[in-house]
Amino acid sequence: MTNESHWLLIDDDDAFLQVLARSLARHGYRVSCATTPVEALSVLESTHIDRCVLDLNLAGESGLQLLPELLSAQRDLDVLVLTGYGSIATAVEAMRRGAVNYLCKPVSVSQLINGFEPLEATPELRPEPPSVEEMEWEHIQRVLNEHEGNVSATARALNMHRRTLQRKLQKHSRWRS
Repeated sequence: MTNESHWLLIDDDDAFLQVLARSLARHGYRVSCATTPVEALSVLESTHIDRCVLDLNLAGESGLQLLPELLSAQRDLDVLVLTGYGSIATAVEAMRRGAVNYLCKPVSVSQLINGFEPLEATPELRPEPPSVEEMEWEHIQRVLNEHEGNVSATARALNMHRRTLQRKLQKHSRWRS
């Protein structure tokens, strides 16, 4: 796919949309933006879009609900789901509903562009998906960061016993060393 492809960015955070749109434009892509499902479907009715970046949470509405509608409106559309709160369950559901990839915010423009690359790579060159352990570790780190390093609060948020969380943290720090 050349840099002349047209992207549709769907996110309810207008500031994020504008920054991402400018960055993609600097890479030579044409970009349209939408902050609601209605706007997104309207863009698809009037414009051929090659790639779509869809936020999972659109002001309380689910991007997963919008995904099949987008693909129905334009069958050859490649949709990448982007979220601030990743989980294995939503990643699987996004892929099941037709997304080509699923990335967690924050994400750089190059990561976003490369997020579509598995479509173009030969099977031998496709990157390995992260393991369940890696995804779990990233999730633990994200929740730990949200609770400012408080292990007890993080364990409660993860519905995990505090000692279990401490063992995971200790095991991972030894494994990384």
